Amino acid sequence: MSELKTLKIGLVGCGTVGSSVLTMLNRQRELFRSLDYELILEGVLVRDPLQAREFDYPGATFTNDPHFLEGVDILIEVMGGIERPYQLWKPHLEAGKVLITANKALLAERWEELRPYLEKGQIYFEASVMAGTPIIAAMSTILRASTPVRLEATLNGTCNYILSEMEKGRSYQDALLEAQRLGYAETDPTLDVGGGDSAHKLTLLARMFIDPDYAFERVSVTGIDTLPEGAVQEALERGEKIRLLCTLEREEGRWQAKVAPTRLHRSHPIAKADSNFNALLFTGEECGNMLFMGSGAGGMVTASGIVGDLMCHCDGIPGPRPVSLVR
Repeated sequence: MSELKTLKIGLVGCGTVGSSVLTMLNRQRELFRSLDYELILEGVLVRDPLQAREFDYPGATFTNDPHFLEGVDILIEVMGGIERPYQLWKPHLEAGKVLITANKALLAERWEELRPYLEKGQIYFEASVMAGTPIIAAMSTILRASTPVRLEATLNGTCNYILSEMEKGRSYQDALLEAQRLGYAETDPTLDVGGGDSAHKLTLLARMFIDPDYAFERVSVTGIDTLPEGAVQEALERGEKIRLLCTLEREEGRWQAKVAPTRLHRSHPIAKADSNFNALLFTGEECGNMLFMGSGAGGMVTASGIVGDLMCHCDGIPGPRPVSLVR
């Protein structure tokens, strides 16, 4: 039997996703040992170390002092935000170490500073788009060989859940409150319902597959918070469903990215993604239509993408790299 290599892990953030990451790391210890690695959790960086949390990882140490991160091999960041996590990312990446994150906002808005580390495969971010549904892996490997024609997707589980509940007769406000109670929506839901979260994710897909320099500011964004009263029920009466649709397609020879509430016939594959599910339909000249669907919100499904990235690293697979040429 091979001698186990020690891998020191530092976790930043321990809300719903971070707690699930801890539980999954503990659950998969033997699987990591089969990859010849022994995981050592050096600590968990949080704002309030005394806050009650539900997780299964015996002996996990919580602190609000980030200094322990200097000694870790792998930084897993699930706190969200932009400036604070970037301050933690930068020295870690500069030291040539590996980062695993679900933080699509930081990747979307600070891409240029992060580009050198992305090119080197130091950053893994499968869970940043569609949680545990492996769309980043697919689009950065197998689908890259096919000439892209069009991409359609719902990329925000919160919005899908709210719209699905409204189809059952709930008001927008009641559906939003229930989404917050279930942990799908934040206390301030603006980024979700306003379309910003979807725009961040769509930007990453455009950069990974179309143009590594695609600017976040180029994405046209309209949220579900702009829907007039009665619009969801009116669509149902016409045999349609409204979804916050993300599209990437050529218009007059230029790739355009849009996020907007859109009516889809109920038979459309994207319209069939209800509740907190996400769906993505990719059309390529060579591969035809490829449909991906899975849960787009929730602690364990997001954690599965993060821990899966860690396994890829242990297996010698580098982080996904953006395309090198505009198509």
